[in-house]
Order: sequence, then structure tokens, then C-alpha cells
Amino acid sequence: MDQVHNLIQPKEVSYKYNDGEKEVEKKFFISKFPAIAGREIVSKYPLSNLPKLGDYDISVDAMLKLMSYVTAVTVDEVQVPLTTQALIDNHIPDWEVLVRLEAAMLEYNCSFFGNGKALISLETLKKQAVKLISKTWMEWSEQSSPKRQRHSKN
Repeated sequence: MDQVHNLIQPKEVSYKYNDGEKEVEKKFFISKFPAIAGREIVSKYPLSNLPKLGDYDISVDAMLKLMSYVTAVTVDEVQVPLTTQALIDNHIPDWEVLVRLEAAMLEYNCSFFGNGKALISLETLKKQAVKLISKTWMEWSEQSSPKRQRHSKN
């Protein structure tokens, strides 16, 4: 049975998305994490979402736990706790809105990350990856290239 959480210091957020022919705004309430659940989410979230390092199953588990502290607001203003994958799929229109909600939750809950801005963004990750790849390539290239000998003046 899915656990429905009481929201702690709820904060309203809304996101616009294109619903075919028109732009629609969807409203949600996000919550602070309780201590133990927050510790688990924050310890799993960053590393499980790094490509090639993370474990997708752990990432999904962390996302589901995080989203259980979010409610979607229906047209008739009913708050629906997003405690299952089916509820998430039914109330979040697309993956982009889901990612924005996840980022909002991390920003709202993780002040020591500089309000979420110090979390590894795709742009930061890309820049770091390019630096690492370039450095590794140069080192590898130097090691695999034949050494040139200086010509003696004799």
C-alpha cells in the first residue's frame, strides 16, 4: 500500500506545457522532506543520475520517493499525492515537467547545494566531461606517440 505523506511547509509551483494546440499551466504543491526520508533521497539522487556511473533502478527509486512528497492539483482543486508511477504518469504531462519538479524539490530541500544551483547541471556535467576527455586524450596520445629524439649537433 502506498504511503500518503502530509506535506511539510507546502509550496505551490506551476509549469506550463504545450497540450497539442494550446499552452496549459499545471499546478503542484511541493514539500520539505522529513529528516530520514530526506537523507535517503539526497544520498541516492546525485550519483544515481550520473550517466554510466549511476544505477537507473536506484534513480527511479529515489525519484518515486521524492515525488511522494508532491501533490498535483486537479482542475477542481483536489490535491493528489503522487505516490506511484501510475499517479505520476497520469498527473504529470511529460518528462520535462517531471524533471522540473524534481529540480524544484531538490532546490527547495537542499540549501547546502546553493538552492539547487550547485547540483550538477547538464551544462556543468558537459563542461567537466569535455575537460576530462581532453585531458585523458592528450595523456593517452603522448604515451602512445613515438618519442622524437633530438638531433645532435655532432
